[in-house]
Amino acid sequence: MLEVTGLDKSYAHGREVLRNVSLSLGRDETLAVIGPSGCGKTTLLYLLCGLVQPSPFDHDADHTPVTLDGEPVRKPTPDIAIILQDYGLLPWKNARDNVSLGLKVKGVDKRTRNKAAKDMLARMGLSGRENDYPGSLSGGEQQRVAIARAYVQQPKLLLMDEPFSSLDALTRERLQHTLLELRRDQRIPYILVTHSVEEAVFLGQRIMILAGCPARVQAVFDNPGFGREGHRATPEFYDLVREIRQSMEVLWCVES
Repeated sequence: MLEVTGLDKSYAHGREVLRNVSLSLGRDETLAVIGPSGCGKTTLLYLLCGLVQPSPFDHDADHTPVTLDGEPVRKPTPDIAIILQDYGLLPWKNARDNVSLGLKVKGVDKRTRNKAAKDMLARMGLSGRENDYPGSLSGGEQQRVAIARAYVQQPKLLLMDEPFSSLDALTRERLQHTLLELRRDQRIPYILVTHSVEEAVFLGQRIMILAGCPARVQAVFDNPGFGREGHRATPEFYDLVREIRQSMEVLWCVES
């Protein structure tokens, strides 16, 4: 489904951020990306959804490093939804209108999109809050609105940039479980950027370490227990967390 081959990114002042990043994601897969602050994880997501353009690959203007279902991704598309760290909600629109915004852009009629938004908000535990504005919602509630907005569009791919980083531990865990429930129901593949190794192992079928300057793919770990009931409490979960931490420590020592 998603194929990324030899993705490079440099900025105009000459700083190279990403070099030769390659990855693939199937229709029923999830990928968690971890790495040090400032290594280019957010830039990677922006490149994957077309918000930022890659740098020329070997000076070949015809090279398309990002494709979705075989089609090049060169600009934002309704097929790819992204959830930002700050939720990306419009403060002058209520919860219902924030959720239905993407459907409105697609040309869906008002009655249909309002019903879809109401149903998805109910699924996120926000029934009765449709007319509330972001300023009156807690951080966890705002994040649920952002997740509802992404899923109601039925995208082919969901990208998430540290979506739970600003939430308290209990709210964070509840939303992690909600994300897995939505995945089981809707089967939308996703790529999640996070600083938390535990979150990566809970939410990622595979875990990719991005590090270096410029950043490259340093390691990829399979997660056989992903999605299994009670996985977070198993020895296998903590063994994988420990293995990834040890790999990250080695990489950080090499870099320093």
